[in-house]
Amino acid sequence: MSAQMVFDYVIVGAGSAGCVLANRLSADEQYRVCLLEAGPSDSSPLISMPLGIGYLLPGTRYNLHHYTEPQVHLLNRRLFWPRGRTLGGSSAINAMVYIRGNGEDYDAWEAAGNPGWGWRDILPYFLLAEGNERGSDAYHSGYGPLSVADLKWKTEAGQAFVRAAQSAGHRFNHDFNGGQQSGVGFYQVTQRRGRRCSAAAAYLHPVKRRPNLRICTRSPVARLILRGDRAVGVELISGKQILANKEVLLCAGAIQSPQILLLSGIGPQEELSKFDLLPQNHLPGVGKNLQDHLDITQVIEASAPVSFSESLWPKLQSALRAPEFWFLNRGPLTSNVAEAGGFASSTLANGCPDIQFHLTAAPLFQHGLIKKPGYGYSLHACALRPKSRGEITLDTHDPRALPRIQPRYLSEAEDLQVMLEAFEMAGDILSQEDLLRYQKRHWLPEQKLTNKAAIEHFIRQNAETIYHPAGTCKMGSDELAVVDAELKVHGVDGLRVVDASIMPTLISGNTNAPVIAIAEKAADLILQRTSPSLMQHIQLQETE
Repeated sequence: MSAQMVFDYVIVGAGSAGCVLANRLSADEQYRVCLLEAGPSDSSPLISMPLGIGYLLPGTRYNLHHYTEPQVHLLNRRLFWPRGRTLGGSSAINAMVYIRGNGEDYDAWEAAGNPGWGWRDILPYFLLAEGNERGSDAYHSGYGPLSVADLKWKTEAGQAFVRAAQSAGHRFNHDFNGGQQSGVGFYQVTQRRGRRCSAAAAYLHPVKRRPNLRICTRSPVARLILRGDRAVGVELISGKQILANKEVLLCAGAIQSPQILLLSGIGPQEELSKFDLLPQNHLPGVGKNLQDHLDITQVIEASAPVSFSESLWPKLQSALRAPEFWFLNRGPLTSNVAEAGGFASSTLANGCPDIQFHLTAAPLFQHGLIKKPGYGYSLHACALRPKSRGEITLDTHDPRALPRIQPRYLSEAEDLQVMLEAFEMAGDILSQEDLLRYQKRHWLPEQKLTNKAAIEHFIRQNAETIYHPAGTCKMGSDELAVVDAELKVHGVDGLRVVDASIMPTLISGNTNAPVIAIAEKAADLILQRTSPSLMQHIQLQETE
């Protein structure tokens, strides 16, 4: 790459949003598009193999390891925040769970002053993206690039969870993205023929040879290049400059997008002055409004081989089934591990589910960073609509340094109440006969907790992120809003933010599918196309 290059659109970050935009914008050959990714290519077989998540999440090659500031309400612990750093971003290392959230989440965005972002407006973009193996109906599309499939491999632990949850009073739900979100069942996953379908696999690899698309890996961005009140390009850490005739599209995620804005002089003036950064645009909301789903996990050691195991012989047995995966697209290596789960409501839910379960068919301790031999299963429960708000701030003006992450978990008492109820619901499910028959012992906590004070202490001592940071460049028109309803940065021409950071409030579920839908809508906003109607989305797919 020469010291300076010029394109029409420069996309910063090849995660879920960046891959979508690279595809959609380069579909018109008159536009020259450059996609910049800080990490390496996604060529590892561990990425395409779903069970490889057990190595990707604790690893560092495709995963940038962040840690939060000490959390006052979590016994001053620093929490591990992994983020994908390769083509596909976090969609290359996640659990592949396909969840859109609740329609009321998006209606709340619109009600907060974001026209065009209600459920009826955003649903067509989910349909535009989705290629569901179940086919098309009022809630789904079978034609989109993002492959959505039923699991090809299910453990007995996962099946026992679904039965046990029903015994505990939860309804069975075959489709969490259909007419009703609440209930329990097996998740659909972003897989194609048993392999991971990341945003890169869905959107980028099929078009990577387009002559008007340039994909640059190992190209971390230091800052935006501003001329007056307009963004005209980016400067890489290497010093090279990539210029944009039309727009710069910041898709670096809820942590890095605000960091890049701050390093470019866009943000709260008082914070910029701490690091001798020349203020370009006073936007007090940059980095603020940070939200995340906090998760509490109970781990059971199993009395039978009903799950995956960290012991040597079971791992060798799984490895010996590699030919079944590579040649027949089936078997245990197709497992996403977090195979089953569901949604429930606390006493504070006001009608919409505010608790989500993930049953991982493996004993999971601290994100898999700690390994213990033996069969086991883990039941996660997270609070979906946290009231606590944190922030992303700079630690230094050096763009190579990681920013400070301050989520302020449980700073609002209501969040703790929901977590307590989530823990108790999960414990009730684990106590049902269908799971109890496989229980050898409680691994975490070491015994069943019934005392509220003991449960609260356990949550403060063990709660972790379930990887859904959002909100740090929120959409809106209030004083903390960073982008408007077209995702344009307030006060800066030629610059949009397109990723989870624009969410005014977190959606009720996993964030990958919503970010892809956000990017699909952003592409239409950029190209000034009419929003696809429910009846038009299939035709749109067939003509692009």
